[in-house]
Amino acid sequence: MTKRVHRPREDAEFSFILGMSPVPVLAYFTGTWPKAIEPCRLMDLVVGGIAEEYMGRLTVVRADITRCPAATERYGITGAPSYVLLKEGEVVAQAAGPVTTAEAREFLDSHL
Repeated sequence: MTKRVHRPREDAEFSFILGMSPVPVLAYFTGTWPKAIEPCRLMDLVVGGIAEEYMGRLTVVRADITRCPAATERYGITGAPSYVLLKEGEVVAQAAGPVTTAEAREFLDSHL
């Protein structure tokens, strides 16, 4: 995954990244249980490409559900992969499940 994707180790770091971002934030939630591993690995490639493509217009944060339980609860995340798009700290859109790069672009472009 690209270095343009932030990977917080805990909720405090997740919140800090959100608070410091001058642009909208795409929070991408992943999981490490068996059924989530493969879809999340596939999405790492899509999200990494999106981070490159939208650099300067979007901050991308990859949060592990077990490491960021407060953020997971705050945004109602129940599975992985899941995505939350935030503008000025407010949720503007959410999605769940694997998506293609084209679907990710459509999701972002319709809400940015």
